[in-house]
Amino acid sequence: MSPAAVRAGNLIREWMEDAGLRTWVDCLGNVHGRVEGRNASAEALLIGSHLDTVVDAGIFDGSLGIISVISALKVLSINGKVGELKRPVEVIAFSDEEGVRFQSTFIGSAAIAGILSASALQITDKSGVTIQDALKKNSIEVTEDHLQQLRYDPKSVWGYVEIHIEQGPVLEWVGFPLGVVKGIAGQTRLKVTMRGSQGHAGTVPMSMRHDPMAAAAEAIVLLESLCKHPQDFLSFDGQCKSYSLESLSTSLVCTVGEISTWPSASNVIPGQVTFTVDIRAIDDMGREAVVYELSNRLYQICDRRSVSCTIDRKHDANAVICDSELTSKLKSAAHLGLKRMTGSVQDEVPVLMSGAGHDAMALSHLTKVGMLFVRCRGGISHSPEEHVLDDDVWASGLAVLAFLETQL
Repeated sequence: MSPAAVRAGNLIREWMEDAGLRTWVDCLGNVHGRVEGRNASAEALLIGSHLDTVVDAGIFDGSLGIISVISALKVLSINGKVGELKRPVEVIAFSDEEGVRFQSTFIGSAAIAGILSASALQITDKSGVTIQDALKKNSIEVTEDHLQQLRYDPKSVWGYVEIHIEQGPVLEWVGFPLGVVKGIAGQTRLKVTMRGSQGHAGTVPMSMRHDPMAAAAEAIVLLESLCKHPQDFLSFDGQCKSYSLESLSTSLVCTVGEISTWPSASNVIPGQVTFTVDIRAIDDMGREAVVYELSNRLYQICDRRSVSCTIDRKHDANAVICDSELTSKLKSAAHLGLKRMTGSVQDEVPVLMSGAGHDAMALSHLTKVGMLFVRCRGGISHSPEEHVLDDDVWASGLAVLAFLETQL
């Protein structure tokens, strides 16, 4: 939705056409490339990732998944096999997955899945520009009717596959370039606002303060303890089942990523502190239990410190379990791709959980999904230091090629 995004989309479209794909751009900026194969009326395989990334980021997040697929299809095209695919294959470079400008994730993929409401078009950026305004600036008119037309018929889709950098350290730690994803963690984002008595830092005795900063500090340390040791806080009496606790012990992560104070002066006791809480886990029931327990304890902290507390739920997304058939096919394809590179593969392809959100979460409302992860150096992402080895890029391309060959 920016000039740079338009240029990126045009470049991707050129690459798609060079690989023999029929291309178009829809009204939300998603770039599509499609080959029909032997049977244009068969259920289509959708495969892709997002073309946007965050501010001050690297070059692999999202884009690697798009380029790997286009490259694999180009190989099939050069070898004269792309027309032998038994079903249509459609590559989609999704727009606005990250939600950087409008603070609303999965805009492009949610529209394809049919879960983007018309009201989302009125979401504004920091300058007050709506999504609809931004599209108009690029000569794209989008209405509720247009959103309905973007929605894919579930009966026309066989499945969705996404290739993505891991954005974590596990594959590097186990020494393997590729891994398959068993599921994507559910997410809850909270905005916590604590209000107390603003005052002079030098004249209000410690015993008479109602300091929201101290309350926030205690709350943040509590959150860390709760998420490191959920079994010490959650009970089995309906609040959390035993299997949920077991799942939380391996998948629960919690983060305070943003904090602000008012009036934010060194010689003033703050009158208000606001901070965000990001809670993720593969088990939705367990995640809800953590949110419930955290909320109760935050209210207790604020009551004891005589400050007020407001907790707003800003975002919820249920966990997604990847399809077992697609996961098995991707695992075999990864093994075959690596075997073509090295001649032999001794170890099993790792199976991982994704703590990050992906377009596959939105597409799961439309069809079955599968994901393949690619190792990245140090597990670093959303940073200029984000890096993938050339051989690992090659491995991802060969794995996608092997997977597409199962569709011949």
